[in-house]
Amino acid sequence: MNPSKVDRNKLERLEQLPNIGKACAADLRQLGIETPQGLIGRNACDLYEELCIVTGVRHDPCMLDTFMSIVSFMEGGPALPWWSFTEQRKRMLKAAAA
Repeated sequence: MNPSKVDRNKLERLEQLPNIGKACAADLRQLGIETPQGLIGRNACDLYEELCIVTGVRHDPCMLDTFMSIVSFMEGGPALPWWSFTEQRKRMLKAAAA
């Protein structure tokens, strides 16, 4: 869904989250997350790693950006497009590798 049209107080389904369509919602459900509220308190990096393990596939890093965007949003951050988190992800991963 378009980030500018999302009201976190009215979300009931994962597909109502900014940046989440049917495929990403299905990925979240594989991780045991059934509602947007299930993202609160979760770590986006952990979600990404768990998804890679569960599916047996190393997913594109933009999936981590997407997870960062929705966790941030559900924890009170603004509704932003997933690519707004790309630079933050790159800095985070670079710091972790150092």
